[in-house]
Amino acid sequence: MPGLYRCIAQYKHIFPIGLGAMSLSIVGRPSKQDAINIIMDFLETGGNFIDTANVYGLDGHDYGHNEKLIAQCLKKFGRNNSVVIATKGGASRPNGGWAMRGGKPNELRAACEQSLKNLAIETHQLYYLHGIDPAVPFIESLGELIKLKEEGKIQHIGVANVGMKEIEMAVNLTTVSAVQNRYNPFCKGDLKNGMIDFCFKNHITYVPYCPLGGWADHRKLSKYPLFQSLMMKYHVSSYVLILAWLLDKADHLIPIAGMNELNHFVMNKKALCLSLSSEDQKLFDELPDLYMPAYIDAG
Repeated sequence: MPGLYRCIAQYKHIFPIGLGAMSLSIVGRPSKQDAINIIMDFLETGGNFIDTANVYGLDGHDYGHNEKLIAQCLKKFGRNNSVVIATKGGASRPNGGWAMRGGKPNELRAACEQSLKNLAIETHQLYYLHGIDPAVPFIESLGELIKLKEEGKIQHIGVANVGMKEIEMAVNLTTVSAVQNRYNPFCKGDLKNGMIDFCFKNHITYVPYCPLGGWADHRKLSKYPLFQSLMMKYHVSSYVLILAWLLDKADHLIPIAGMNELNHFVMNKKALCLSLSSEDQKLFDELPDLYMPAYIDAG
C-alpha cells in the first residue's frame, strides 16, 4: 500500500483521496445546505484536497456556484495551508451542455480573476487549463496561465483533458504540477498511452477524475459481475475496491471522488487499508475500455 500522503509539486502534503465537488452544483445537485454539510464533513474527517471549476453549475448563468459553496465552507472551517483548492478555467456551458470553449487568453484571465473572487482568495494554489479550445492554439492558452503565474495569481499550473502531445509541449514551456484526466477501470487510456508513467518521471501529480465512473455511471458499478464478486470477497463497496485499485497503481495518483452524501469520505478512506491481490488487480486491468480517451471529455 502506498504512503498515506502524496505531494503536488512538493507544495502540500495531500490526503490521497480528494473531493471532486462538481456533483454538488450540476443537475441533480443537493440543496445548498446539504452540499455545505458534505464539504464540511469531508474537511472535518481529514480531507484536504478539493477540486472545482468556474463552470460547475447548472449552465452558463450559474458559473461560480461550486466555488462559492467551497468558499463558504473554508470560511467556516478556517482558512489554513492544510487545505488545497484546485480550480479550472477554459470551458463553457452552452445551454447546460459542456464545451471546451474559453481558451482565449482574455477569457482565461477573466475566468481566473473571477474565480479568485468566488473563492475569496488572492492566489490560486492550483489552477488548471480545463481543456483544449479547438479554436485557440494550446500554447496561447497555456501562455496566459504562465503570465498569471508570473503575476502571482496562480501558484501552480495544471492541465486537464489533455493527450501526450499537449503534456509534452507543456513541460517544455513551464513547470506543470498536475494533470487531470478521466481514468477508471473502464477508461484506462492514460495507462496504455504512457501518460501516467510520463507524469511520474516528470514529478507531475496525476489526478484521475470520474474514478468511480462519473455522475451518470457510478451506480452501475455495483451491478458489474466482477465487482459483485470482489465486494463479497473483500467485504467492501465497489467504490472502495476501485479506489484501492487506483491507489495501488502509483504513488503520484490522487483520485478525486464525487461525494453527494454524508459519510462518503469516511467510507472511501477504507481504500487506504485495502490491498487487492495481484490476481484481482489483473482482473481490473483486463476490464474493457468503454469510454473514449480521457482528453476529449469534460471533467
